[in-house]
Amino acid sequence: MSKKAWVIGGVAVLALAGAAVVTQPSWLPFAIPWNPTGAVAQAPRGPQGPRTVPVEVAKAAKKPVPVRVDALGTVTPIRSVAIKSRLETTIVDVHFNDGASVKEGDLLFTLDSRQIEAQIRQVEAVLAGARAQFEQAERDFERQTELMTKNATTQVALQNARTQVNIWRSTSDSSAANLQNLKVQLDYCTIRAPISGRASMAAVKVGNFVRPSDLAPLATINQIAPIYVSFAVPQRVLPEVRDAIAEGTAQADVAIPGENKNATGRVSMVDNTVDIASGMVVIRASFENKNELLWPGTLVNTQLTLRTEEAVVIPTVAVQSGQSGTFVFVIKDGAAVVQPVTVARAMEGQSVISKGLAGDETVVTDGQLLLTNGTRVAPRPQASQAGS
Repeated sequence: MSKKAWVIGGVAVLALAGAAVVTQPSWLPFAIPWNPTGAVAQAPRGPQGPRTVPVEVAKAAKKPVPVRVDALGTVTPIRSVAIKSRLETTIVDVHFNDGASVKEGDLLFTLDSRQIEAQIRQVEAVLAGARAQFEQAERDFERQTELMTKNATTQVALQNARTQVNIWRSTSDSSAANLQNLKVQLDYCTIRAPISGRASMAAVKVGNFVRPSDLAPLATINQIAPIYVSFAVPQRVLPEVRDAIAEGTAQADVAIPGENKNATGRVSMVDNTVDIASGMVVIRASFENKNELLWPGTLVNTQLTLRTEEAVVIPTVAVQSGQSGTFVFVIKDGAAVVQPVTVARAMEGQSVISKGLAGDETVVTDGQLLLTNGTRVAPRPQASQAGS
């Protein structure tokens, strides 16, 4: 068979196959399937309702809320005294333990006083001689005065007697002053606590030589109770802070990180200038600190409460951010509705809403990623509320 005949036969077979697919006559022993390009098999669809998304919800509440300013504070002593020697001498004794609590007037150090005591005895002897000479000069002056009334002496002799009285009076006064100075220096040999507080480690021990020019103090005493906490707040809240202080509503609460103990104090000072570089102003609050919870140099979390006011509060997790600003999903008639809101501040997992909610609305706290405006929802209480 020629090549041309084979081609003609193939075309005929294809034509018969196409006709069979279209008509599928009953005389064919098999059926040829037909699947046109782009067709997709679909199961029959029955009637279905709108999609329902399970979400967690919480109630917006209108209640008294404190207006607070959070800051990082530093505990600072109200009084701190560096103990230094006023004499060049040797430490004879240390009368306190390192880190001990001391009271005002307690003996801390004893210095070697033997040289000063010897000088005191020397000046006392000089003073005694000067006073004796002064008494003798006074007697001579009185005698010269008596002789002068009898014209038995000269005016020069009387004036010389008066001069001797003045000389020995001055010498006596000078020796008395030197003696007083030495006694003051003798007092410097016993160093006592000028304030009550907590002492540091003693920088010197018995036998060390000390002098006034030493840079390092012998010890430092910090007042522990009461005590200050210093912190900085932005200048924009300064007017509110001053108003709160004037009205007596300003209250400072501090918490040490890692501990469950808090302390409450009162604002005692606002710095007289705002730092130009940072725009912050320093505030000091005083605390009784009788239990010595606050320790100098400690960093603490500070909350300055200015006042209490009525406001709408919702969980912070309910607040969402979009291109148009912050919003929440409010449940209305079983559907989630977008409600724009303005957040005034956030604290302790709660957000204070200044605009957008009136209170008592139900807001979505979990499941917002599956929601759009109008999505049907199946609400359930927030996990924290359900467990409470």
